[in-house]
Amino acid sequence: MDSILKELQGLNIGKVMQNEPMSSHTTIKIGGPAEIFLEPSSVENLKKAMEIINRFQVNWRAIGRGSNLLVSDKGIDGVVIKLGSGISHLDVSNEEIAVGGGHSLVALSTLISKKGLSGLEFASGIPGSVGGAVYMNAGAHGSDISKILTKAYILFEDGTMEWLTNEQMEFSYRTSILQKKRPGIVVEAVFQLKQGDKESIVAQMLKNKEYRKETQPWNFPCAGSIFRNPLPHYAGRLIEQAGLKGYRIGGAEISEMHGNFIVNAGNGTAADVLALIEHVKETIYKLYHVTMETEVEIIGRK
Repeated sequence: MDSILKELQGLNIGKVMQNEPMSSHTTIKIGGPAEIFLEPSSVENLKKAMEIINRFQVNWRAIGRGSNLLVSDKGIDGVVIKLGSGISHLDVSNEEIAVGGGHSLVALSTLISKKGLSGLEFASGIPGSVGGAVYMNAGAHGSDISKILTKAYILFEDGTMEWLTNEQMEFSYRTSILQKKRPGIVVEAVFQLKQGDKESIVAQMLKNKEYRKETQPWNFPCAGSIFRNPLPHYAGRLIEQAGLKGYRIGGAEISEMHGNFIVNAGNGTAADVLALIEHVKETIYKLYHVTMETEVEIIGRK
């Protein structure tokens, strides 16, 4: 890996670090070192980096703001590409906005609400990036990304870049084509919004934020919802009914506020979280014969 590290560092394409702890880049504050950690300073520099990664044929994966992510204590092989402030451009044209994949979703929804544009109210409390939100079709309060996305500009594994329409993204519940069929990085998203009453939009966003504060443990490091809702059931309700709120393994604990959140209650490890996930799965299946599937993405060395 020394050769690719030197080449990436020599290009002056952004931050390039070796053995960077992923605990510094995930909202649950857990994760071992990334062999190489790269935060490109522009879309062009991301393309240059991908050309080198492909030439050396090393594994890579992209992250945004590190929510909905659990990284192994042993870390990650290859290159971790973080889309940050270098890829967070924003262009507003009437009711259409084009935004970089590294832009904060919360910051975007706040900014857009002040312009009197409606459609992103649901995202006011989702602590991820635009790219990550598109990748997993993030949603809340009865809406999601699929309702507003027109198209997304994707950088694929082979280094090619392509616009995918809403239909081509194959959105479903917390899922898109990028998760399994065609892995890639969301470089830019185009959203179609609507003009609305600014005061009403801001009021709805504040209501959504307050709801999150009252019902979810954002004062602790956490990764967001751990399990997908096994419809028609709700994951948090099943976990609460099973008496698992507050259940703890090591430094990981099922939140007392919301059963579908696992918090890092102090020096938690990925192993602690994984053990807790397995305990929940076994308990819920035993009690209700319901199979629980994780929504949080689990990555890194086994």
